[in-house]
Amino acid sequence: MTELKSTVLIIEDEENIGNFMSAILKSSGYKTILCQNGQQGIQCAESYCPDVILLDLGLPDIDGMEVLREIRSWSVTPIIIISARNLESEKVNALDAGADDYITKPFGNQELLARIRTALCHHRQPIEADTGVPMYRAGQLRINFEKRRVFVGETEIRLTQIEYKLVSLLAENSGKVITYEFIIKNIWGPYADTNNRILRVNMANIRRKIEENPAVPKYIFTEVGVGYRMLDSELS
Repeated sequence: MTELKSTVLIIEDEENIGNFMSAILKSSGYKTILCQNGQQGIQCAESYCPDVILLDLGLPDIDGMEVLREIRSWSVTPIIIISARNLESEKVNALDAGADDYITKPFGNQELLARIRTALCHHRQPIEADTGVPMYRAGQLRINFEKRRVFVGETEIRLTQIEYKLVSLLAENSGKVITYEFIIKNIWGPYADTNNRILRVNMANIRRKIEENPAVPKYIFTEVGVGYRMLDSELS
């Protein structure tokens, strides 16, 4: 089965640098979205729900720090700052504001790819001790976050992009109750309709695929009026 490709949003005003990063990522199997200003970047983060964001700080319309704070106010998506600003204080400020990593220009191809792999693999995800692979495991259900593949027993489960994002968000926070509002904002963006219908439809589809009896779930539980909770990972 073809693995789901991770989507990287690049917010970079210098066209040559943006195209360069996009080419590197595409050649390594990633999907990319390229934006050249902060406002467009925020809109793309809301619309496309990328798996990781590469953010330049020197943008033409609004400062990258404002973009960082805006996205971080509603999303837990990994954000890697890529900037020519190299003062320690600027790096500290960005990290304190919610950035997951900071790369100073110029940078090498392999460094960029390694930082992205790290952000994708280790962002809030449980690790299987004997292999070091980011993994969720509970009963017959296994989620390999690195390869974005889901199994029940030996059977691989086919999920849509949205279904995978929902399952992985819950699995990364396994054992915790995740509110409807938090899920909707993280999957569909801060201005999505707060009506839970689209979430319920997707969750029903997921349960049909992973649960032996969707009416009596073993893995994803509904906390009525609040949200959903995923069975605690055995790797926690």
